[in-house]
Amino acid sequence: MKNVLDVLAERGFIEQLTDEKAIRESLLRPTTCYIGFDPTAPSLHVGSLVPIMALAHMQRNGHRPIALAGGGTGLVGDPSGKIEMRKVLTKGEIEKNLRAMGKQFSQFLDFSKGNALLLNNADWLTRLNYIEFLRDIGVHFSVNRMLSFESIKVGLERGLSFIEFNYQLLQAYDFWHLFKHFDCVLQMGGSDQWGNIVAGIDLIRRLQGKAAHGITFPLIETADGKKMGKTEQGSIWLDASMTSPYEYYQYWVNTDDRDVERFLSFFTFLPMGEIRSVRSLENADLNMAKHVLAFEATRINHGMEEAQCAWKSSVALFGGVNIPAHLFPSSNIPRGDSAEVTEVIPTTIIDRERLERGIVAFEIFKETGLCRSGAEARRLIQQGGAYIDGKGVECFDEPLKMEYFEKGEIILRAGKKRFHRVRVR
Repeated sequence: MKNVLDVLAERGFIEQLTDEKAIRESLLRPTTCYIGFDPTAPSLHVGSLVPIMALAHMQRNGHRPIALAGGGTGLVGDPSGKIEMRKVLTKGEIEKNLRAMGKQFSQFLDFSKGNALLLNNADWLTRLNYIEFLRDIGVHFSVNRMLSFESIKVGLERGLSFIEFNYQLLQAYDFWHLFKHFDCVLQMGGSDQWGNIVAGIDLIRRLQGKAAHGITFPLIETADGKKMGKTEQGSIWLDASMTSPYEYYQYWVNTDDRDVERFLSFFTFLPMGEIRSVRSLENADLNMAKHVLAFEATRINHGMEEAQCAWKSSVALFGGVNIPAHLFPSSNIPRGDSAEVTEVIPTTIIDRERLERGIVAFEIFKETGLCRSGAEARRLIQQGGAYIDGKGVECFDEPLKMEYFEKGEIILRAGKKRFHRVRVR
């Protein structure tokens, strides 16, 4: 079996290492590692997938991952590379978000028999005595050194609160606590967490006289420079109630050609030998690879059944996708192009009486969420980007006619690849 460090490196996960030789040696035996996650929303989003997948690779290679939910640090601000201090949540909001996060982590990690742990740093941070914390922990931190870290420098430029300045101490304490009580010797995180990770390693050395390690991941952006997981319609969430499996599938199938190989490496478990075959693909064959990416990413997050439903709907709307048997043989994507439109397409129900009273085209594009405002819907129609059952909408105030609903429903399309079903009752 490969050293998991080689697996992560081959797939592009590694940006910085504290000591490659020591980390590699540690990973020759079962190792406990952790990554922290902010409980600032009721769902994790696609931007969280790199660290989640890193934990999954660690577990698949015989190590024990800890997903640490920041229930305690969520009560203060994190200055790490951010322009503004993050939202401070109430304990009730954090607890609700933590429950949702636990369900999402279980799609990627096996928590049975202690094979992975989901912990909340509120369990120890909220019990700290401030005077004792300053005496026992704060004494080991140099303000001069803290000021040298990029995250603190960014905070100072906009104005850094004392509560944010303390964040590095709290995260270092987390690493020390996990080292002491769970034998956790490796912290991983985004590149903006380098200073916090190093601070934790230093604290462990000072308090325990032992070595700990750190790995950071690169900031993942799309080929056009956009933040991962962000679209014009908002974030792509892992929770099916916030981003449906069909919408999730469509996000991945719309991947830029330049990102396909890289995203297959990060966001699927397909072997790298199969992923590298993308380099020789173009046009329709490259689009086929995008469906493999979309199917595998959806299967991991939402399960096989939802992935198959999303695939069927996508094939029905966009046409056949035949995956040759010799390409991506490890993928579970269906091999064929027959499909029917299924219930996974986002759907809006309108009353027959309301339809008879009159609804104009731009209103329905706004109401279904295909456009964020009436003005945006008008522009879409005027620019020729709005369709009803495949026919272009010519006027933004064109009324929806009853004859459109002969089959009880219509399919709206905004641009090339965003669809929404409207049914009448």
